[in-house]
Amino acid sequence: MTVQNDLPAGLAKPALRALAEARIVSLEQLSAMTASDLSQLHGIGPKALQQLREAMAHKGMAFMGESEK
Repeated sequence: MTVQNDLPAGLAKPALRALAEARIVSLEQLSAMTASDLSQLHGIGPKALQQLREAMAHKGMAFMGESEK
């Protein structure tokens, strides 16, 4: 099974590198993580977290422990 890369196109390169190094290629994978865990990755800052949170909310997903908005 191939996982579709549905990460937001506007993410900064450091955030994209951090996700790639963690082998994260989809919003579904992110929904199994907490925002706090994700923010520990070097390159993931508040702006990237917000972009990811918005992209996930658009698809009815949220970080673990957060409710979908």
